[in-house]
Amino acid sequence: MRAIVHRQYGSPDLLALKQVDRPVPDADGVLVRVHAASANIGDHHVVTGKPYLIRLSPYGGLPRPKNPILGATMSGRVEAVGANVTTFRPGDEVFGQAKSGAFADYLVMPANMLALKPTNLSFEEAAAAPWATTALQAFRAGGLKAGQTVLINGASGGVGTWAVQIAKALGARVTAVCSTRNVEMVRALGADEVLDYSTQDFVAGGARFDMMLDLVGNRSLSDCRRVIVRGGTFVPCSGGGGDWVGPMIRILAGLASFPFTSRKFKMFVNTPNRDDLLILKELIEAGKAKPVIDRRYLLSQVPEALTHVGEGHQRGQTIIRIAE
Repeated sequence: MRAIVHRQYGSPDLLALKQVDRPVPDADGVLVRVHAASANIGDHHVVTGKPYLIRLSPYGGLPRPKNPILGATMSGRVEAVGANVTTFRPGDEVFGQAKSGAFADYLVMPANMLALKPTNLSFEEAAAAPWATTALQAFRAGGLKAGQTVLINGASGGVGTWAVQIAKALGARVTAVCSTRNVEMVRALGADEVLDYSTQDFVAGGARFDMMLDLVGNRSLSDCRRVIVRGGTFVPCSGGGGDWVGPMIRILAGLASFPFTSRKFKMFVNTPNRDDLLILKELIEAGKAKPVIDRRYLLSQVPEALTHVGEGHQRGQTIIRIAE
């Protein structure tokens, strides 16, 4: 089968399309014929090995990448199932998020990391969907409730476009921050107010939000605290911090400083699971959320796709077409 192979850290240009052996599912695994995958900033971090801390994570490896085939979020059709799998059968159309391996013709995943794909989405659209669970888990960590106000900084990116829609589905009033070219797109997703960061400073309005979801990390923690009401919550889900430890410095600073304020600091780690995929599937099939696709690339064009993602101006998701 074809696969994008990752043998050393560096530029996406080092990635290569190779022929490799097709994986075989174990007793609890599902072999999926991948139709489409999504390229995101997490994939770019794994390719470059920056921040360097990622090399110590399950997604990295020392001194070279542990997982030679890249790719996480995907959709496709079940080809075969292990002896213990009863939830899926060959021919089922599924979507999910793997640790790695989605930039290939076939992928083996644990059955509990997959769900039947939303019936109203194509394979390409469904491949963009699993990252929405990041927004869902962020709002769960922050305790967002109906009727509350939430500020989403970075509302036009791969997670941000989902965050706007999920917050609205949860009954919140949404203020979204994005660039000029994305204002109308984000407003169309349901944001109650959209701030163009090139002309409007979201800090200037003072404390007015019950929760802030930060997907960018471009403002100081003190600025972020200023927009949150007493008893409100700040949830970081952002980059920044340089090439060594990335956002970890910002997270540690938040954990150290917020306890001395009247605001809460809630961090979380995105944990892919079927239950959240099923919640997302229900929202999508009810018309309460939909994917935003920026660009589409072929499997052989993954290096170009990840270069685009790494430039930081992605609108929604970047899709990799795999099945021919």
